[in-house]
This record gives sequence, C-alpha cells and structure tokens, in this order.
Amino acid sequence: MPRVAPVTGKSDVPSEHHALVDKVLKVFGGVRGPFSMLLHSPKMAERLFSLGDFYREECIVELRLRVLAILVAARERQGAYVWAAQVNAARRAGVRGEAIDLIRAKADPSRFPVEEREIVTYAEQLMRTNRVDQAAFDALKNRYGVQWLIELTAVTNYYGLLCGIVSAFEVSPPADGDRLPA
Repeated sequence: MPRVAPVTGKSDVPSEHHALVDKVLKVFGGVRGPFSMLLHSPKMAERLFSLGDFYREECIVELRLRVLAILVAARERQGAYVWAAQVNAARRAGVRGEAIDLIRAKADPSRFPVEEREIVTYAEQLMRTNRVDQAAFDALKNRYGVQWLIELTAVTNYYGLLCGIVSAFEVSPPADGDRLPA
C-alpha cells in the first residue's frame, strides 16, 4: 500500500492540470506507478512527463539498447514497479530473454555479448557509484558518439529517479508483473 493516496484521475488534481492527466492516460492507459505519486506535484510531473516524451519519441539511442540500461537502473535501484513495467517493454523492443534474466540476476557483465556488455557495465557503474570508469566510458563514446552517450546517461538516471519515487512512496508493482529478487 502506498504511503500516500495515489492520484488516479482528474478528480485528484486541480482542473488546470487535467490536460496533463489526459496525456498520462493516453501514454500509459491509466494513472499508476510513478505518475500516481508525481501528480501530487503537477508542475514537476509535467516537466518529467515531457522528458519521458523525449525518451519515447526523440532519443537517438536505439530502443533495444536503451531498455537494457533502463532495466539495469531498475535492478540496481530496486525499483520493483519500474522493473515490472519495463520487462515487457524490453521484450517488445527485442531484448533477449537471456539478457533480461542476466540483468535480473545481477550476472557478471562478461556473460553478455559485447554490445550489451558495454551498456550493462556502464549503467551498473553509473547506478552503483555515480561514476563510470574510463574504459566503460570510452567504449560507448567511441562506438556511438557523445550525443548518444549523453542521452544514454540521462535516460538511465531518469529511470533511476522514477525508481526512487516508487520506492520512497512504496508503490507496489502490478500483481502480474515480472518480479525482482528480494
């Protein structure tokens, strides 16, 4: 049970923010997860929603690779709701089931093919220490370029932030969602 009553629809926010609730409903099909809490601060929620729009519509990081980093962020930050929400998205984006299982188990990155390994290593270091060693940084910068690496870093941290929201407010993952180990 969340620590505060979740926002579930327009009746829970002032009328000047109903358009934002409509946007959330259009994208997610309901008000749930992080936005059920973020909408308690509608202006901030609107800015975060816009950032999410950027990741969904304009980010240059290929969705399949982006979701790898998102899953690592959710796993490292123990964001059970975010994990549950993103596993199906990862599958739809073409992420290998084995990769999802390895991330869930916090497996050694050496068990991933090189393209995945570089992203998993980078995201793990970023989430665990708020730092990335030079080799991990250079591997991705040299492969994809600076803009790509900026966007990967930002999306990883964005989902880390969402994990913090759902964890602090004890938002439960969907009952039928994929589970993180305890």
